[in-house]
Amino acid sequence: MTNLASSRLSRRGLLGAGGALALGAVLAACGGTSGDAKGADGGAWSFTDDRGQKAEAKTRPRRVVAYVGAAAALWDFGVTDRIVGVYGPAKRKDGSRDPQVGDVDVSKVEVIGNAYGEFNIEKYAALRPELLVDHMFVKPNLFYVPAESKDKIFKLAPSVGIQAGDTTLTTPIEHYAALATALDADLRSPTNLAAKDRFDKAVASLRQAVAANKGVKVLAASASPDLFYASSPAKNADLQFFRQLGVEVIVPSKIDQTGYFESLSWENAGKYKADVILLDARTQALQPKDLGSKPSWGNLPAVKANQVFGWDPEPRFSYAGCAPIIERLAETIKNARKVA
Repeated sequence: MTNLASSRLSRRGLLGAGGALALGAVLAACGGTSGDAKGADGGAWSFTDDRGQKAEAKTRPRRVVAYVGAAAALWDFGVTDRIVGVYGPAKRKDGSRDPQVGDVDVSKVEVIGNAYGEFNIEKYAALRPELLVDHMFVKPNLFYVPAESKDKIFKLAPSVGIQAGDTTLTTPIEHYAALATALDADLRSPTNLAAKDRFDKAVASLRQAVAANKGVKVLAASASPDLFYASSPAKNADLQFFRQLGVEVIVPSKIDQTGYFESLSWENAGKYKADVILLDARTQALQPKDLGSKPSWGNLPAVKANQVFGWDPEPRFSYAGCAPIIERLAETIKNARKVA
């Protein structure tokens, strides 16, 4: 993917059949295509990623640098003592934690870049990285790794790419679980078992909400000063999963070349009639409070009905990260009125 395409995906609306997979299936994935992991702290280690590339090391990596979303997923699964650096939105301008970094303790890791295009190779090298981990939205490109610097970056440590786009939500969750296991996390820990149970219950509640309130049409979107982006469930893992659970997510008709969204002028923001709008809540996107000057925004049926809710186009690909998202969507569908 070109820098331009990556930048668009990072700024705009990036971003399931059925229910959650059994924990046994996740554990089994540790021996599968994306989880072909071997080794321990005292022996040779390898992991085959979603590019089909095998990352190899003499011992299990202890110094991991990761894109914030990847770090957040691994952290949720219990990989908390090996992450030494992150890149991507980690801190807000006021110094507070960016939601995209999840529960990662940003006071204890080095931030080697806080926005798209920022990847300080010198800081990265100084961390003595043993493994680089990142999402892939457009295969085989690692998200937020600058294309012009990737050769230098990849020479410093083996890398793992986990497919996060053009798939369904449970797949990257499985694959991050497999990688976490390869990095010595215990998926059968009480914390992980509780997170998986909450995820399963959230999925069941969303199914029930859809069945009880049929016909609610949902549009996932992202807002910028000049354009309104209608996101496609075909590429966004969470939206694809929601559709498989029965949610009526609107499918835009003129998707851009990356396949993730349709770019609409603000004059045409009402092209799709939605009862509910899931609006990109990331730091780089405009929020409802920023859109008062756009008359077309205020005229949307979902806006008039106060049925606009925050959306995470880059969910944390873990059971702990996704369960609250699915719970909120279930509550949203349950209480939504048909207004479009």
